[in-house]
Amino acid sequence: MTQKQSNNSIPEEFKRIRSFSSQRNSMTTGQARAIEILGPKWLIPSSDKLLNFEHEFGRIAPTILEIGFGMGETTEKICLAKPDHNFIGVEVFAAGVGAMLMRIRDSNLSNIKLIKEDAYVVLTKMIPLGSLSGVHIFFPDPWHKKRHHKRRLIQDEFVEILCQRLVSGGYIHCATDWEEYAQQMLEVLSKNKSLINQSPYEHGFSDKPSYRPQTKFETRGFRLGHGSWDLVFKKH
Repeated sequence: MTQKQSNNSIPEEFKRIRSFSSQRNSMTTGQARAIEILGPKWLIPSSDKLLNFEHEFGRIAPTILEIGFGMGETTEKICLAKPDHNFIGVEVFAAGVGAMLMRIRDSNLSNIKLIKEDAYVVLTKMIPLGSLSGVHIFFPDPWHKKRHHKRRLIQDEFVEILCQRLVSGGYIHCATDWEEYAQQMLEVLSKNKSLINQSPYEHGFSDKPSYRPQTKFETRGFRLGHGSWDLVFKKH
């Protein structure tokens, strides 16, 4: 499969606006050492070449891409719960990458690799078409001010890029604790003709799947009366 094929059908007019702030980039000494010592084994370098999942993981298995795993607490638990799946975690912040590397070491995980890079770059340059069994996007930055909504990750063009890289029957699972963003996510995902909403409810949101653990931030938010919304869509 060639790089040209990987970039097929990406709109030329899609002028990407970064969905993350460049300000959060400080690391602890432990996180920096994790990148130095553990990185060579578990970090995939950013490149212009398509990944071969069988080569990276040493096996053939359904592969899930997680975009923005933060400090990795949820990712670690999902990897432990799904040992028969491969996971590729993408994160732009070095602190999160270092923290996740320590979790990989401490939990002896063998089914995850990390890429420190912008998710758009990873998707368009490194992920083959029709290769992913799922995509997880949990609690992306809501950019709650209206003038910043253009920075939100879940936009029509980005969802189309995700769909191109899903296998038939593959899924996109998003979660957010910001209701207005949840409504936008629902609208954007519902517009894509390749996707089918898996919600059994008229409001369109799904129950939290059992594989996604409740985060400490959700728990705190629930105590304060806040909500949380999951969306699960499958590709035809």
